[in-house]
Amino acid sequence: TFKAGSFGTREDVVFKLASEYAREKRAPRLYVAANSGARIGTAEKVKKAFKVAFKDPSKPENGFKFLYVTKDDYVRLVQSSKEILTEPVQFENPITGKMEEVYKITDVIGSEPDLGVENLKGSGLIAGETSSAYEDIFTMTIVLGRTVGIGAYLVRLGQRTIQKKTSSPIILTGYQALNKLMGCEVYSTNDQLGGPGIMYNNGVTHLVAPDHLSCITEALQWLSYVPSIRGGLLPIVDLRGVDEIERSVNYSPQPGVSYDPRHLLAGAHDGKGVWQAGFFDKNSFKETLGGWAKTVIVGRARLGGIPMGVVVTENRTVEAIKPADPADVKASEAVIQEPGGVWFPNSAYKTAQAINDFRTEDLPLMIFANWRGFSGGQRDMYDEVLKYGSMIVDSFVAYEQPIFVFIPPYAEIRGGAWVVVDPSINPAVMEMYATSGTARGGVLEANGVASVKYRTKDLISTMHRLDDVLIALDAKLKERITDEVRNETEDSITKREQSLLPVYEQIAVQFCELHDTPGRMKAVGVIENEVEWKNSRSFFFWRLRRKLAEFDLRKKMQQAGDVGRSVKSLSPIEASALMKEWFLQTPGMTKSMWNDDKVMLSWMAQSHEVLEQKVVEMARECVAQEVFQVMTAGGSTSEIGTAGLIKGLSQALNTLSVSEQEKVKEMLKGALNF
Repeated sequence: TFKAGSFGTREDVVFKLASEYAREKRAPRLYVAANSGARIGTAEKVKKAFKVAFKDPSKPENGFKFLYVTKDDYVRLVQSSKEILTEPVQFENPITGKMEEVYKITDVIGSEPDLGVENLKGSGLIAGETSSAYEDIFTMTIVLGRTVGIGAYLVRLGQRTIQKKTSSPIILTGYQALNKLMGCEVYSTNDQLGGPGIMYNNGVTHLVAPDHLSCITEALQWLSYVPSIRGGLLPIVDLRGVDEIERSVNYSPQPGVSYDPRHLLAGAHDGKGVWQAGFFDKNSFKETLGGWAKTVIVGRARLGGIPMGVVVTENRTVEAIKPADPADVKASEAVIQEPGGVWFPNSAYKTAQAINDFRTEDLPLMIFANWRGFSGGQRDMYDEVLKYGSMIVDSFVAYEQPIFVFIPPYAEIRGGAWVVVDPSINPAVMEMYATSGTARGGVLEANGVASVKYRTKDLISTMHRLDDVLIALDAKLKERITDEVRNETEDSITKREQSLLPVYEQIAVQFCELHDTPGRMKAVGVIENEVEWKNSRSFFFWRLRRKLAEFDLRKKMQQAGDVGRSVKSLSPIEASALMKEWFLQTPGMTKSMWNDDKVMLSWMAQSHEVLEQKVVEMARECVAQEVFQVMTAGGSTSEIGTAGLIKGLSQALNTLSVSEQEKVKEMLKGALNF
């Protein structure tokens, strides 16, 4: 309510300090948006003092030459506070008719704070801070009133947005200003420009709530999925009385029948009203960005109490509606049909944005992949589908938590869609699995491959190899027969070929489809394993627990080597390989046991103290290597490094207690044989 909720430089500084404090503590940052943008104002003292040099004082309607102040006002405004910049000019006094020296105003500075462009500099300051905060911590915005200009940009830069359904538009310019600009009454409310009907449907707003309390409730629910501090422990909830970990996934789609993919995640009642449990914990799935790019569904859920980000493909045709702009009299509402199982520009962008959100929430990620590819028509290529598809790869490359790509029952992933989710993009964190028997994957669909690689001549060749009738007719042609019999035989062959062609086309499709099975995917090493759908919940729960524990130890191993510039810290893959060596060095452990998630978890629990000691030894060895490299580098580098080492050791000793100093000295004597 202060100055209409506008951002002045002091408000910008407070905003920045609060955001920096959140980043320092690595705590979530909540921005409650209700503002009117950057502050505007005028110099009130100058406003009350300036005069106008009219072209004709008797006819002011003819215009004016400049604004000025008298000598007395000049002394008061300039000599005391430099409120204006001027230049002296001769001007005829309209009352006395005599020429007088007045001071033409060239610049109004003002003594009041926050009058104009300085507020925009402050806006840039907090825009940059919010962008940095999104990468460093969990940022969220609740829009409870209108938010304008820089306020709107802060909403978008913080990404995660909950918007109140009424009287909370996210806009750059108010509707009255736009109407004045266009010279007619085009818009009647700000909601036409930035209400939920616009912002929820274009992906700026993630969730819409009917009132203030509901907004806060949604925010608290969202916070329940993320660690209390960035990089902290995931908030795991107790499932007792809600669901079971070791249970079957009862809901299963039927081949060739469209279904709501949310049922895969959350479960659903069947036609008889019996509950069919889904993959995730009951009532744990929460969808976000539901109004935008509906061919992809994203949200958060829990698996055995562990929070995860979720991306799943919509397999049904959906509608994308582009509203008509009232400012364009020729515009009309456009309704675009978007088939399921295809990435369009908007859904590819939605996928990339959601993955980035999950990354900055430190959530493991589950992707239920069922894409036939990207939409590559002229309109979609113009609408930058290639750019947004590439952003999916970028988001995977930056990910640090476990990612599981799973092809669910009767689903397929083809061509370019496979490319952007393949685990080789980030092998340190990504794994791919497929449902046993029914999942499919390949460059093209089986029909397409058959039309290219199993043409009619190949079909006919196969007929002549397999069909007994054609084999007999071919043998008859090789015999010594009359021309009449030969012609009849050839006619019989042609008729037989034509009658068999439809079924052999199906045979060719089936043959090509057998190249796309999970068995072949596993054999050629593009997936980790086949997983039975009904057992997938239990499998991925234990896999997730194992990966989270493995990643935690791996991170400690990498940090052990982060001691200087001479010693290179382990890469994630190198750390996992070393961890595997430690595992195999344990009596009774074998290579096959390494892939058993329960055995691995049990080993990590039983060997916790041993593993912690190994990490400490790694850190000690890395420090020793760093010192050795510094002191043996040769030349001036060695001299500078040795001197710096001794100086640092001396400074460190001065901070220790007497007993601690003596302990260090004894260690040095023992190491140096003094």
